[in-house]
Amino acid sequence: MVFKRLLGSLGVGAPSVDTVLDTVPVRPGGPLTGQIHLQGGNSDYYIEQINLELVARAEAEHEDGEHEGVVLFDHFTVGGGFRLAEGEHRSLPFTVHLPWETPITELYGQPLGIILGVRTGLEVAGAKDKGDLDQLTVTPLPAQGAVLEALGQLGFGFKSADLELGHIGGTAQRLPFYQEIELTPAPQYAHAINELEVTFLANPGGMEVVLEADKRGGLFSGGHDALTLFTVSHEGVEHRDWNTEVDAWIRQLVDHRASHGPYEHGGSYGHGESYPHGYGHGHSDHHHDGHHRSGPSTGAVVAGVAAGVAVGVVGGMVAAEVVDEIGDAFEEEED
Repeated sequence: MVFKRLLGSLGVGAPSVDTVLDTVPVRPGGPLTGQIHLQGGNSDYYIEQINLELVARAEAEHEDGEHEGVVLFDHFTVGGGFRLAEGEHRSLPFTVHLPWETPITELYGQPLGIILGVRTGLEVAGAKDKGDLDQLTVTPLPAQGAVLEALGQLGFGFKSADLELGHIGGTAQRLPFYQEIELTPAPQYAHAINELEVTFLANPGGMEVVLEADKRGGLFSGGHDALTLFTVSHEGVEHRDWNTEVDAWIRQLVDHRASHGPYEHGGSYGHGESYPHGYGHGHSDHHHDGHHRSGPSTGAVVAGVAAGVAVGVVGGMVAAEVVDEIGDAFEEEED
């Protein structure tokens, strides 16, 4: 019996856990549901707690370059306080809600290269926690989809997406990182910008849309970054002319002079602000009111914003490799 307890402390014969996430679409701020399957070990064990952790692979900039790591961005206790008998199988349903700022990982079924996971851990008296890790797929909120759809219709193309550690100054950001969706410029703006970056910071009432443009230099001026922010509501998404509104945002971003101060209000649809590069965390504050539209233009987004992943390539990796990489990334972190 003593030897059995020793093996249990090493994880041999200890209870195991397998989490199965429901396949329904998951959105930022929405419910995440599933089943936690427990398999008893070679003796009775007391399960103190069952914990779920949301983790993401994010980048941090250092003097010697960029480094990637796994970041915990939320956790939940979903069970515990019971004895699991030897060899017993028990299933526990759970429902938790994702943070509103949870990054989106796919657009119309096309992966964006963002790696998120749900890590399940057991706090077991007298045994080592084996744990479990599952890939988390998050689809856009209606308002997020509307903005990306409009950008696709305007001619912008998907380039890459990543998570950056840090905070965007002047925003209501809560997570320790933010998502940047990088787009190639639409033809009508190619003369003015090299690249457009979009960041969504959602909350229960709406979201902040941060736009950053890498502006081209002119004959007598060098290139620089320009930023604006708009506040968008979750309500009435389907009733807005998103192409017109988003195009107005881009024109304001392109036309705004970098010499203006950090809070420069403008725009007829809401409240927008522009910032010189370096304000806050290299981003800025901006606001605007808007919503999402669905309809026949879905194909334009897949052909436009998602063009870079429609052929199965995401940031230099084939889409299938993204699925494999999530396990490798998180397993390396746990080791």
